[in-house]
Amino acid sequence: MSTLEFNNALIALESYLIAFAMRYTKNEDDARDLTQETMLKAMKNKSYYKPKTNFKAWLFTIMRNIFINQYRRKVRSKTIFDNSEEKYLMNGSTEARNTPQNHIAALEIDQQMNALSDVYRKPFNLHYQGYKYQEIADELNIPIGTVKSRIFIARKKLMERLPEYA
Repeated sequence: MSTLEFNNALIALESYLIAFAMRYTKNEDDARDLTQETMLKAMKNKSYYKPKTNFKAWLFTIMRNIFINQYRRKVRSKTIFDNSEEKYLMNGSTEARNTPQNHIAALEIDQQMNALSDVYRKPFNLHYQGYKYQEIADELNIPIGTVKSRIFIARKKLMERLPEYA
């Protein structure tokens, strides 16, 4: 499928994507944002689309995965662990997390993640984005045991390179 055909097919399905996004978000603005992210990710990952397969289903799968990952990230970012004996989980605001120190830490961690070789970085990034092991294995065309091993090694390398965050 040429780039022009791909883009035309993508644009032709935009209204279906918006309708599908509305089922997830229940909000028109959020649905349009989700649709835009889906289309962007589809364009970035055009090489993963297998011609003569269901293009619409491929796009809907991308959208579903983006929505799930955003949901998981949102839930994770609002949960704070209390290290007291009671071990309560508390919902807190994100204001305390948007500090210059946290921004610098995130930049250092990103830099070290990008320094990993592709063999370890790709599965680790996909896992970090919320993909399951089997989805990563399918995406990268490698056995699930290899995925688990590479993610483990990537974590170990990152902990060695970033001892202050371990």
